[in-house]
Amino acid sequence: MKLSILFGGASFEHEISIVSAITLKEKLSGFDLSFIFCDGDHKFYLVDKNKMKATTFSKGEHKKMPQLTLSMGSFTQKGMFSSVEHNSIVLNLIHGSDGEDGTIASLLDFYSIKYIGPRTSASIFSYDKRYTKYLCEAIGVKTIKYETQRVNEHKNLSLEYPMIVKPATLGSSIGVSIVKEEDDLDYALDSAFEYDDNVLIEPFVEGVKEYNLAGYMADNEMHFSIVEEPHKEEFLDFEKKYMDFSRSEQVLKADISDELISKLKSAFEKVYRGLFEGALIRCDFFVINNVVYLNEINPIPGSMANYLFDDFPASIERLSNSLPNSKKIKVSYEYIHSISSAKGK
Repeated sequence: MKLSILFGGASFEHEISIVSAITLKEKLSGFDLSFIFCDGDHKFYLVDKNKMKATTFSKGEHKKMPQLTLSMGSFTQKGMFSSVEHNSIVLNLIHGSDGEDGTIASLLDFYSIKYIGPRTSASIFSYDKRYTKYLCEAIGVKTIKYETQRVNEHKNLSLEYPMIVKPATLGSSIGVSIVKEEDDLDYALDSAFEYDDNVLIEPFVEGVKEYNLAGYMADNEMHFSIVEEPHKEEFLDFEKKYMDFSRSEQVLKADISDELISKLKSAFEKVYRGLFEGALIRCDFFVINNVVYLNEINPIPGSMANYLFDDFPASIERLSNSLPNSKKIKVSYEYIHSISSAKGK
């Protein structure tokens, strides 16, 4: 199967996307892979698969490789006398802004390029943690109570300490702080506002049980990964998550009841159906007193959460064969022709 992995992007998570792409080169070695790198200036490069290593990008060696443009149905490599079209299915592996905010999805849709990843509407609801809260309220999925704060806005918080402060639109624990007393709040807010003008504030629940579940839809049927109980100390900081994105060995299944697994899958499906078709996503859940709460939607999880699936390549192939088709609108100018005809013009 031919597959183009699109990675990089102008994002605080740019380097994590590179790590994910390198990992998938190994995990999808049986595929006919090509690698398309989006740099910080939004230029696309066709990367030699034999040079898919982190230093290729940190040293700028990718700039010597063929540059690509977008054309209808494909990425195109233009030569002096001819052009080569790279029209395989694209796997959107750009984490953070560009990849998860809907920018790339809109671009690929505009050029009618088939891709694995969240569509624009799904990106909007999962990229901004505030909108994720609104989505959950609408579909009946529980979330932890929260408050918001905007840059240059000073309002009193009603939440009790300890609390966790997060930029509204970043992943990988970037800009996240645990605040245990009031004296530390201003510093935590300043840290978060370095990355985002909007901040989400939630109670920090000591010793909460956390479970991760990934899945996708193919042939109108949900396909789930195993449930993982991630090992953590207080919370997964950036360094731990950075290493986490390179995981390729399958993890152990969480030792939990079938009843809880069913609850997690039910909440996942409520989030997924009608919004995330065409994507493989991971949802991170909290469980408090046997009640399931959605913590976060990962619309493009690190290394595509390959380590949660028994047969990850088969999952990607199955998903690629069930991608949604965008409705094409035929422009006919019938209305203009009818008016012109009526006026005798």
